[in-house]
Amino acid sequence: MRPAELLSEVRRRDGVLFLAGALHFALLVVMGAAALLDQRTVMGLNAWVKPMKFAASIGLYLWTVAWLLGELRGAPRWGRAAVRWATAVAMTAEMALIGTQAARGTTSHYNIATAFDAAVFDWMGRMILVNTLAAVLLFLLFCRPLPHLPRAYAWGIRLGVLLFVVGSVEGLAMIDRHAHTVGLPDGGPGLPVLNWSTRGGDLRIAHLLGLHALQAFPIVGFLLGRRGGDGGLLPLAAFVSAYAAVVVWLYVEAIRGRPLVGL
Repeated sequence: MRPAELLSEVRRRDGVLFLAGALHFALLVVMGAAALLDQRTVMGLNAWVKPMKFAASIGLYLWTVAWLLGELRGAPRWGRAAVRWATAVAMTAEMALIGTQAARGTTSHYNIATAFDAAVFDWMGRMILVNTLAAVLLFLLFCRPLPHLPRAYAWGIRLGVLLFVVGSVEGLAMIDRHAHTVGLPDGGPGLPVLNWSTRGGDLRIAHLLGLHALQAFPIVGFLLGRRGGDGGLLPLAAFVSAYAAVVVWLYVEAIRGRPLVGL
C-alpha cells in the first residue's frame, strides 16, 4: 500500500484510534514549533523533546492497535470496544499529563517534588496500568483461532503483543523504582535525542525495544506468511527468539549498571 492508502485502511479499521493517533501526530508538530520558541531545558534537554518523543511513539502505537483490531474477525464486540476505548483514553490522558509538565518546565516521570507533581505521576502510572490491561485483553482476543490469517502472521501478532505486555510491565517497574537509570541519578550524560545514559545502566532501552515488538513481529510474520502454509513459522521463531534475547540482555546489562554505549 501507498502511505495514503495505508492511512485510509487504518481509519477504516478503527476510526476512534485513528483519530486519537492523528491527534498525537498533530501534537508532535505543535510541540516541535514550541521547542523552537521555548528555550527552557529539563534535565539538560529542551523541555519539549521528551513529550515530542512520546507523541510520536503513542501515535504509532494507537494506529498499530487500530490495525490489529481490524484483524479480529468474529471477536466479541465488547472485547474490541474495551481495547479501543481503554487504549485511546489512557494514552491520550498520559500524553496530556506529560505535556502539562513540559509546559510547566518540569519533569513528568518520577517527579514527586510537590503534591501536584506527585498526583500527575500517580495518574500517569494508573494510565499505564489501564493500557497494559487493555494489551493483555488484546493478546487474549488473538489467542482465538484465526483461520483467515496466515499462521506466521497470526503468531507474529500474538508474540508481538505478548512482548509488548512484558515491556509495559518493565515500565511499571521503573515507575515503582522512581528512576530509569541504574547506578546513578537520572539526568546525567546521555546519547543525543534518545538521552540514554552513557554512564550507568538505563532500563528505557529494553523497555523501548520490548514495546516496539508490537510492530516488528507482526510485520516479519506478515512477510513470512506470504509464502503460504507453515513455512514461515520456523524463521519467525528464530527472529522472535533473537529479538527477545536482545531485550533480556539489554535489561540485564541495565540492571548491572552498564551503559549500552559508554562515552
